[in-house]
Amino acid sequence: MPEHGAAGTTLDLPAPAKLNRMLHITGRRADGYHELQTLFQFLDHGDTLHLTLREDGEIRLTPEVAGVPHERNLIVRAARRLQAESDCPLGADIRLEKRLPMGGGLGGGSSDAATTLLGLDALWGLGLSLDRLAELGLALGADVPVFVRGHAAWGEGVGERLTQVDLDTPWFVVVHPGIEVATSAAFQAPELTRHTPPITMARALQGGASRWRNDCEPTVRSLYPSVAAALDWLAQRAPTMLTGTGACVFASLAGEQEADRLLAEIDGRWQAFKARGLNRSPLHDVLDR
Repeated sequence: MPEHGAAGTTLDLPAPAKLNRMLHITGRRADGYHELQTLFQFLDHGDTLHLTLREDGEIRLTPEVAGVPHERNLIVRAARRLQAESDCPLGADIRLEKRLPMGGGLGGGSSDAATTLLGLDALWGLGLSLDRLAELGLALGADVPVFVRGHAAWGEGVGERLTQVDLDTPWFVVVHPGIEVATSAAFQAPELTRHTPPITMARALQGGASRWRNDCEPTVRSLYPSVAAALDWLAQRAPTMLTGTGACVFASLAGEQEADRLLAEIDGRWQAFKARGLNRSPLHDVLDR
């Protein structure tokens, strides 16, 4: 086994949010999953994980996430998969600083899982390839591989077939309407658009942000009036879209000052934050250092 740090060695790592800058649903598969075309981009805002090496094989997560049993938490599941894959006898104490809302469409759970995989791979000295870590991540969730690979991407399939892209990097104001959206409910809704004609990545990028849309947005609007209200309010002030299946919505701004002004106007109406779009994940920046 490659060398690893001593017991008590700690890594402090970001688990960034993502936005779906566009999301088309091009079909439904026999297994019930949907074929997608999407553009993923990271934000300089997210959760933080503190990973401390243990030599007894135990995986301990604090604090417990309300409503999520310990062994079902994606962080714990990611650690267990990595232990099983590598036959590693080491463990970790993992402390989670949770900033991203549950059921928000920002990929918080998937990002936490990816940070766990990459962080423990480094902490335990395993040296697994990104391809293998992304493969392990896919078994945990369709969005995990993009966080593992760490670059803005064009995604197809269920979102796991990734091609690196460089997108514009505006400032965003992200609004959480105060509810959780169940991804399964959105995808099972009979009115959901499921047959958008596929397009090429080149055509999607050529169209630009002004022509991007999210096929889930009309359905989520109709199911969740609070999401519709946030979309309508933001859209009067800046180009606005739902991310993933929501509940979060985001507005694109030309600069940080415009983002600050919009946040001031929100003034407690909803939970909201500003963030810069990134083409490279801050997790990879930290690990490379």
